[in-house]
Amino acid sequence: MLYNKAYHTQDLSALSFLVTGGGGFIGSNLVEYLLNHGAKQVRVLDNFSNGYRENLTAFVKHPNFDLLEGDIRDLETCKQAMEGIDYVSHQAALGSVPRSINDPATTNAVNISGFLNMLIALKDSATVKRMVYAASSSTYGDSKSLPKVEGTIGKPLSPYAVTKYVNELYAEVFGTTYQTDCIGLRYFNVFGPKQSPKGAYAAVIPLFMQALKAQESPTIHGDGEQTRDFTFVANAVQANVKAFFASEEAANEVYNVACGERISVNYLWNSLQVAADSNLSAIHGPSRQGDVRDSLADISKAKRLLGYTPEFSVKDGLQITWDAFQR
Repeated sequence: MLYNKAYHTQDLSALSFLVTGGGGFIGSNLVEYLLNHGAKQVRVLDNFSNGYRENLTAFVKHPNFDLLEGDIRDLETCKQAMEGIDYVSHQAALGSVPRSINDPATTNAVNISGFLNMLIALKDSATVKRMVYAASSSTYGDSKSLPKVEGTIGKPLSPYAVTKYVNELYAEVFGTTYQTDCIGLRYFNVFGPKQSPKGAYAAVIPLFMQALKAQESPTIHGDGEQTRDFTFVANAVQANVKAFFASEEAANEVYNVACGERISVNYLWNSLQVAADSNLSAIHGPSRQGDVRDSLADISKAKRLLGYTPEFSVKDGLQITWDAFQR
């Protein structure tokens, strides 16, 4: 099993967790980890506008799992979800740069208004010790500097990037004003099992895998030499768990969550061709508006303050993901 190894030393059997967006890709992987390691309670809040019920099928009969169907755009739902909870992982969001360009209003409502509701519920909670939330590498915007260091960002290149930066600003202000405890994780291109190839805004790796399975040439946006710090999902799960229990010194900060390894989209496609033993060729289309050209994370801050050490390389993660995708 993927999550046999513990990333924590605490006794989870005395602790309750809320995972918003738990039907989504990263959220459902975190739910799996927490239940595998004996958490007293794992509650998921999801409206399934972006997540999938099948990601939770394996847990629905687990005695320590409960599902609250609801929307983070409703404040009372957020407060209800936090009742009796010790730690919150806030993964619920509308991802995707192209989606935010096509529909900035909904992206804003979910990612900013919904996030503010979560912060208000956190402020008013008598039990929650810390909220860890999904930030994004899109916050680096047009900054050309590599590797990306948390304190140096550029101008946002999409409505989505604006919303994720506003999350960080709100979390910082709430920490100063209301003494809330939040940690933001700037994810860099997370991939792995339970990531869906469905929908107009699916991520590149599941789309590539679907193409290989169907023997249909995928489209690479631009020349394919744009680079990304692709991050296997188990590394992101580790970062969440480490962040729950990190020292007070680590609170109210943001951290890069990545491998610190930069590869091109063309290299990624070639690696998947090898994993699938396929000679299928890709088609190159126009570049996508709002996309960052190059991305590489400095993960030294997360290593120092969270104790985060990525255990899975991109190569290892791709093989695990391909095997799971075929099943």
